[in-house]
Amino acid sequence: MMNNTNQLKRADFIFKNENDWKEILAKNIKRSQQVLINELISSELKGRGGAGFPTGLKWKLSAEAESEIKYVICNADEGEPGTFKDREILSLVPFKVLTAMAICGHVVGAKEGFIYLRGEYFFLKSSLNQAISEFEEYCKTIHLDFSVKIFMGSGAYICGEETALFESMEGKRGEPRNKPPYPAISGYMNKPTVINNVETLAHAYTIFTYGAKRFYDLGVQYSRGTKLFSVSGDTPKPGIYELELGMSLTDFVNDFGDGDTKAVQVGGASGFLVPRKRFAETNIGYQGKLTGISLPTGGSMMLFNSSRSMYNVLDNYLEFFREESCGQCTPCRVGCQQLWIGIKAVKSGEKNALYLEKLLRLSETMQWTSKCGLGQSVANSFSSIVENFREEMIY
Repeated sequence: MMNNTNQLKRADFIFKNENDWKEILAKNIKRSQQVLINELISSELKGRGGAGFPTGLKWKLSAEAESEIKYVICNADEGEPGTFKDREILSLVPFKVLTAMAICGHVVGAKEGFIYLRGEYFFLKSSLNQAISEFEEYCKTIHLDFSVKIFMGSGAYICGEETALFESMEGKRGEPRNKPPYPAISGYMNKPTVINNVETLAHAYTIFTYGAKRFYDLGVQYSRGTKLFSVSGDTPKPGIYELELGMSLTDFVNDFGDGDTKAVQVGGASGFLVPRKRFAETNIGYQGKLTGISLPTGGSMMLFNSSRSMYNVLDNYLEFFREESCGQCTPCRVGCQQLWIGIKAVKSGEKNALYLEKLLRLSETMQWTSKCGLGQSVANSFSSIVENFREEMIY
């Protein structure tokens, strides 16, 4: 059994009492746009959806875009398998998200905001509308012209991709757009749009409450601040935890593993599966290769012990991807299907083990040629599982 070393640095900013939201909003809309942008940039907050784009830069680009109409959108289409943190933020501290949206509107010059809510989170709609009503009433008292509406998704995983989300909101089929142009210049209704996920906005609230330095001092270089982790799988402590970025996977497993953890899926089905032999050299964050291997994550951390078949895990992921592919581009539409069929053929003996090499090359082709992050990320889980647990794909 592994001993709990208690090396992980925990925090409690996101779910702290939000009763001061009115004061935070009133204070920050009196600050200049440039001061607020500089605050975000100096904090080095990166998008918590997994891509890690600098939040301050995103706001800055939209603020500089020339248009009389701009939008702020909260991406609450939390569809990544194993991720369940955003629904808790919207359930427990919705005013933090609404306040950050309004401050963003003040910064970029937007008067209208939307929460794109995952179809499966319909149960949150009523309570969110109540919070929005109270929020908008307060905005009137401080003469802030900003409103928020909820747009319900219909359960499509692909609509978590920001441009597919815009298409969905515009009444079209949810399919990714070509980039550029980028949303900060041409997003929803082809207008400059800031789109951040739920957790990113909650962290922006923390920064505007406590200051950039308080946030910057947490985490490590290139991975500042804290992150919410959805911990699931073979763990005695499933749930949502706020931890500093930059931790090693060894420390994470020591804290959350069951003593027999053989692999951790970092970042959900679209992320990487890390085997036990690579725990020590793998860090969680955006550090790149400065210190071993660094993996970003939208929050999903799934632990697997020795009782789990990695073939079954991969089979489950590929079935998910082939169902959720929008079918717009050939590499993803055909590739997801062929990878799923291929591993079954190898497992049954219809194809020999060398066929896995062809499948790996196919996944690499998908990574380079797919139009959006869905097709591009299939190779992450496929290659990391096949390369590290090849024997379980065959026998």
